[in-house]
Amino acid sequence: MQVVEKPTLEAKLEKVGSVLRLTGWISLSAQIGFGAVALLMILFAIAGRSLSQTTALPSGVTPGVAVPVNQGVTPGIGIGIFWAVCGILALLAGIYIAFRQTRLARRLRHADTLKHPTKAEVMTVLRLGAIAGLVGMLLTILGGGATLGVLLSKSIAQPQGMAIYDPTRMIRSIDIMVAMANMSAITAHFVGTVASLSVFEWLHR
Repeated sequence: MQVVEKPTLEAKLEKVGSVLRLTGWISLSAQIGFGAVALLMILFAIAGRSLSQTTALPSGVTPGVAVPVNQGVTPGIGIGIFWAVCGILALLAGIYIAFRQTRLARRLRHADTLKHPTKAEVMTVLRLGAIAGLVGMLLTILGGGATLGVLLSKSIAQPQGMAIYDPTRMIRSIDIMVAMANMSAITAHFVGTVASLSVFEWLHR
């Protein structure tokens, strides 16, 4: 009886380890890829925002005295940048958890059974991955919603068929980058969450 059960148990562990390894690497790769895109867009947006503040001031004029500091800078877009940065920080946690999942898969496929992780340990990592993904999606959804709200208000405030002389009313590519950064981060968190929940549900059954 033991001779029959041992190969069956080893086969199950091998299958679980393979699934953990595959989903872990897919989640890790997708989160790093989309996270890198989001980070680059945010850095470009922050750099463009700082450049706009600098170039908007005439030479010899002290900021905040004769000319408003935010001239040429979109009011309210900083909220979208803030939430995007928070989402990227949460994404770092998701990336670490996905990496831990690949390490657990490696231990699970090890020949020495003493090095195998427990089911509770695997479930905890998957649960943390799902939580990190959900929290990250919430943060980046807030950022994306705030950015789209700013863009909508600017588009409504623009006079139709007339030249725009107020730079704060212009929709710039930097503003759109903030929205795209939040969308990229949402996609990354979504992939991580789906991967964790799928494996969690599969193991639970």
